[in-house]
Amino acid sequence: MENKVIKTGLPVKYVHKKIFWTDRRKEGFFGWLFLLPELIGILLLYLFPLIFSLVLSFSEWNLVGGLSSIHFAGFDNFLKLFQDEKVIMALKNNFLFTIFTVPIGMFLAIILAVIIHTKVYMSSYFKIAFFIPYISSIIAIGAVWSALFHPSLGPINQFLAGLGIENPPMWLASPKTSLISIIIITIWAGIGYQIIIYLSSLSSIPEELYEAASIDGASQLQQFFKITLPLLGPTNVFLFITLLIGSFKVFDLIAFLTQGGPNNSSTVIVFRIYEEGFQQFNMGYASAISWLLFIIVGIITLISWKLQKRFVHS
Repeated sequence: MENKVIKTGLPVKYVHKKIFWTDRRKEGFFGWLFLLPELIGILLLYLFPLIFSLVLSFSEWNLVGGLSSIHFAGFDNFLKLFQDEKVIMALKNNFLFTIFTVPIGMFLAIILAVIIHTKVYMSSYFKIAFFIPYISSIIAIGAVWSALFHPSLGPINQFLAGLGIENPPMWLASPKTSLISIIIITIWAGIGYQIIIYLSSLSSIPEELYEAASIDGASQLQQFFKITLPLLGPTNVFLFITLLIGSFKVFDLIAFLTQGGPNNSSTVIVFRIYEEGFQQFNMGYASAISWLLFIIVGIITLISWKLQKRFVHS
């Protein structure tokens, strides 16, 4: 160190500073400096609410009473979950919603994508036509389908009455069909996104595979099951995981069309959180329901990742 000081002619403290403040450390410092606003946003908007909601899930807190009204309640909120009929109904409806929307939506999307990719004239028009509902306002979609599903004046029931059906379904107004109506709307609104994803994957499949299969005498149905479907495997896994997680976050259509009714027949877990937290102001109980949803989505995500890894490596 003394030799370096003699050669540079700089005092020892400046030599130490120069050695410490290297170009690599300078780049790292400015890199973290640029990331600082994002890190602060993550801390304030994600990490703090997550921790605060965990604390609230073990507390009783009426939002109107302010922070001073927070009282520790232990596991009472979580014990109450398994005795709350509305929560049980919401979980049941959520699972039914997922079971129907995810596989049916994927099945219809892949069939339509294959048809558009191979045989349809003006395929670009159909791509846009199917994709428009996905990018449209969910309130506008709900308003349109609310008119279509009107029990007496809606065109759907008028069409069914014209076919001779005396008592057509009440759709959104009936406990028996309200959830089915939401499922139909959800599939219709989201199928455009799935079609676009499938079309992009179909375009990457070499045409030589289909030509070779045709020469060998394979029918189009055999080509679909032996070539198209296996090569769309990663796309199927991706859509399955994203749609599965998204199905547990459905809220806007139900809040606009049915408010969870009639008789809680269309309520789901997110809407139940909204009811407890922002209508009845029971933030502690709403936080407990939120963590129940967090655990369910986390378990589903982990299982999906395991299946995806096994699928990719197999």
